[in-house]
Amino acid sequence: MGFRLQVLLLTFLQALALFSQEAISAGHHGSSVGHHGRVLKRGRKQVTSCNLFQGNWVFDPSWNPMYDSSSCHFIDAEFDCIKYGRPDKQFLKYAWKPDSCNLPRFDGADFLNRWRGKKIMFVGDSLSLNMWESLSCMIHASVPSAKNTFVKKDPISTVNFQDYGVTLYLFRTPYLVDIVREDAGRVLKLDSIEAGKYWKDMDMLIFNSWHWWTHKGHDRPFDYFQDGTNLYKDMDRLTAYYKGLSTWGKWVDTNVDPSKTKVFFQGISPTHYQGREWNSPKKNCQGELQPLTGSTYPAGAPPEAGVVSKVLSTVKYPVYLLDITTLSQLRKDAHPSTYSGDHSGNDCSHWCLPGLPDTWNQLLYAALIM
Repeated sequence: MGFRLQVLLLTFLQALALFSQEAISAGHHGSSVGHHGRVLKRGRKQVTSCNLFQGNWVFDPSWNPMYDSSSCHFIDAEFDCIKYGRPDKQFLKYAWKPDSCNLPRFDGADFLNRWRGKKIMFVGDSLSLNMWESLSCMIHASVPSAKNTFVKKDPISTVNFQDYGVTLYLFRTPYLVDIVREDAGRVLKLDSIEAGKYWKDMDMLIFNSWHWWTHKGHDRPFDYFQDGTNLYKDMDRLTAYYKGLSTWGKWVDTNVDPSKTKVFFQGISPTHYQGREWNSPKKNCQGELQPLTGSTYPAGAPPEAGVVSKVLSTVKYPVYLLDITTLSQLRKDAHPSTYSGDHSGNDCSHWCLPGLPDTWNQLLYAALIM
């Protein structure tokens, strides 16, 4: 069976399992959820009826974002949709509602106190940047008088909340595995993570990778894939992603101490360039003003999400999957589109701030406290 077919089959089986789990939960609603909606987890899997990632978006005119972009100096121009002319603010009035429990409101002071003296690192591409800046703004809005420092460099940027000794790091690496300059050219080494030396000794790690694996031609920052001792001008991208992510999984098992460090995988953040995915073939994200209704996406789960699940099933370390894919697929309205200060054209890949990544961080917070 070909690798791509295996991934598609795995994605189908995951959807079938989720449907069965929902049916069981419907028959035993509340039987295994504590009075605070607590989720009990065994390893990387949730084992109660509280699935934070299964639900729908609810319009709430009283709902306000946790911060104003004009008062948060961490936000990049490419995400600052309001500043760069987005006329509507309706996209900020939707709250994520899980089906089987209440999602706790983010409390930045509580977050800082729980992680006092700790180091937290986001590792990945510009979607990690999106989430890192969101969390920094959410915390800053909760404790606006707290001293902080902000240093933005490549590949490591930091936000430090000095009064609490909490540092949020961002390590930019779109593939997780290494790109090395050799005589042949720039080589993406699918079995090498030398950059991992910068990720050690963290108290929390949030990893992400996918978007750059699809880049081709002049848009990709390397010339060859290396698999073992073989160099390839090109490879099936899902196969390459699986091999690279498997190397990351082995790195986690070898280098992370489970008694010290919590590890999350951010999940696949979708794009909205192809309107046929939500039954609007002539559209993309431009001009979209509201989410899709319901809890399922017409096109279903992308095959790369199946790769993530397949790799995580082989990792011995208890990595928590922030399964943001479906809830983000529903938010065709939440991209910068043409309202970006640092992205030409129509951006249907990243997300406005404030906006959807705030929900990702609310889910991260819930996963830590529930």
